[in-house]
Amino acid sequence: MRNLLILLLFGIIPAAHTAKADSNAAGEFDYYVLSLSWSPNWCLREGDDRDSPQCEPRTVEETKLGWILHGLWPQFEEGWPQYCQTAHRPPSRADTAKMADIMGTSGLAWHQWKKHGTCAGKPSESYFSMAREAYDSINRPEVLRKLPRSVKLPARVVEEAFLEANPQLTSDMITITCKAGQIQEARICLTKTLEPRTCGMDVLRDCTQDDALMAPLR
Repeated sequence: MRNLLILLLFGIIPAAHTAKADSNAAGEFDYYVLSLSWSPNWCLREGDDRDSPQCEPRTVEETKLGWILHGLWPQFEEGWPQYCQTAHRPPSRADTAKMADIMGTSGLAWHQWKKHGTCAGKPSESYFSMAREAYDSINRPEVLRKLPRSVKLPARVVEEAFLEANPQLTSDMITITCKAGQIQEARICLTKTLEPRTCGMDVLRDCTQDDALMAPLR
């Protein structure tokens, strides 16, 4: 046991919970994780301090941001690839700007392409088109768009709202994450053809908070 501990400490044997798999070859992955971020909470944590245009108040109800597309992430059964080498050209500014309506900013679209999209093994146009299709395939619970003020609620209530709005999902296909005492994201697992599927164990890490903050739309 002592020798095994020494090997682990010096990095000779990788720890079992390594965050990402070794292979970063474009197109080599097992499934996707569709990550939806609750924009009002991100603005409270980070966006307001950055003066992000994502966080500017919007007077037209239909344009207010709730669950935005954080990303469509290639995933292994355990771990994930990132920043893959790809022969496909990067997206143009016009390409990333087209994603701002569901991603909040073109900057997020660019970052997601670099970190995750390059691993999908597709041209950027196809990757963004697939990301939009995945986003549109999930009903965002309408009840959460009607919050009149900030509320604190159990994270499991948010998951239950997604399950009710999406009968095709089961609890092992979605996880709700928290950050700094707030609801952070809904992460939904999809096949390579965007059908719902069971998440790997390293994705299913449900937030267990009973008093997680949800800020209302702006």
